Amino acid sequence: MCRALLYLGSSTLLDDLLFKPDNSLVKQVYMPKMLSMLNLAGFGMKAWDSNSVSPTVPFSYSTDWLPIFDENLKSLAEKVRVNCLLAHVRGVPSTTEAAVSLKNSHPFCFPNCKISLAHNGDLVRFRDMKALLMPYIEQRILGHMAGTTDSEWIYALLLSQLEDPTGYINADELKDAVEATFSIIREVRAKCGIDTCSSANLFVSDGRQVAAVRYCFDFGRYPLDNPESVHDYHLTYLSLWYTLGREYGYYDGEWQTMGGSDAADTVIIASEPLTRDISTWLEVPEYSMLLASNWDGKPRVSVTYLDI
Repeated sequence: MCRALLYLGSSTLLDDLLFKPDNSLVKQVYMPKMLSMLNLAGFGMKAWDSNSVSPTVPFSYSTDWLPIFDENLKSLAEKVRVNCLLAHVRGVPSTTEAAVSLKNSHPFCFPNCKISLAHNGDLVRFRDMKALLMPYIEQRILGHMAGTTDSEWIYALLLSQLEDPTGYINADELKDAVEATFSIIREVRAKCGIDTCSSANLFVSDGRQVAAVRYCFDFGRYPLDNPESVHDYHLTYLSLWYTLGREYGYYDGEWQTMGGSDAADTVIIASEPLTRDISTWLEVPEYSMLLASNWDGKPRVSVTYLDI
């Protein structure tokens, strides 16, 4: 299973999110605290800086190399400040079927589209679903697909549910698109006779807002005829956490956000808390979408349950 991170708030160094914290995203590559599987199949990010040239266009970086050994990424992280970030470390099963390549690196962002998406999860028997999913993807979007992952197909399905996939969308439009996408996947799973647990945590951003979805199809169901194929993610709901605060940084010997939600200027959403002290972190409820936007320097956060 993958690990992912969303950040929206005051300008901060990438290094303070990706490398330095006690449980930073890069450290989760080799020792995630809430998952037994490693994440050794690459790294990717989209990062926005309001003071950069063309601030609506993100910095983009991806590699199929391990970020813990990526000197270029570390060097950039020590110099680049961002107001918004979507970052992802990819994990794949230990099989010969998994393809590790740049084309499969998250986040996905097709040309001219504002929305970027990363996925944490696995659609079981995805190969059986492809032919039935294809009619739901618009031809202009289908032409941009280049990888082999279920994650890219989820992204393409989501874009196809939007009236204008190249424009900015609001919270209601995003929620409707997510619900429509998951309804299509559920229908196709039924047609294929698939009822095995399949996680679909989503991380979305357009640089102005961030959203995270915590969802699972048929949670708790796993193949009884093959006990060796049962993994942790069949038995536990994939983790997703968020925190609100002010002046996120290193204080009194540990990483933390100060001030609490009332004075917050920053929201962090992650597969698992970045800091050693998790008392200021909250779990995103199961079967829900958390959306955060930043108005007048203060994040507005809402949680809505998905109607599917």
